[in-house]
Amino acid sequence: MRFQVIRNLAGAAVLALAVIASPARMMAQDAGTVLKAADAQKLLPPAVYYKAQSASTQLRNSGGVKFADGYYVLATLVDTSGYSSDVSSKYQAYFITEVPIKIGGKSLSAGVYGVGFIPGNKFVVTDVGAHDVLTVPDAEDEALKRPMPLQVLADPAGGFRLYEGRKYIHFSR
Repeated sequence: MRFQVIRNLAGAAVLALAVIASPARMMAQDAGTVLKAADAQKLLPPAVYYKAQSASTQLRNSGGVKFADGYYVLATLVDTSGYSSDVSSKYQAYFITEVPIKIGGKSLSAGVYGVGFIPGNKFVVTDVGAHDVLTVPDAEDEALKRPMPLQVLADPAGGFRLYEGRKYIHFSR
């Protein structure tokens, strides 16, 4: 009988530990290391495909996140000089996510996308055929000390921010 009580208590302790550890595991999934341009450019190609053309990437203007579980989100500005004005107005960067993420609270599947900050304080995500996938409002960070053409920074409230200059959107797992 004593052995049964000890076994039941041990089982309850293991179950309680699993319940307590689950939120920590979920938080660790969103934890990640911000990649600077030097780190991201090792992972990104010199040219990318979008809307039936190849565009050069601006690897010096890239960034991303490596999540604790080894998956990446990467972004790099592209040279859109060969594209029509309607395409280049909303395609400014190549965006790769190896896992589903949330951008501005909206879900985005793992994949390769074109993204851009467009007039009206909006951020648009398009597939590689230039079809709109989602649009979210962007924000302005007047306190940002050194705006860059493109960068990724940790968000003080959790998750990450993708910046173009002082404009940014929030993303997380």
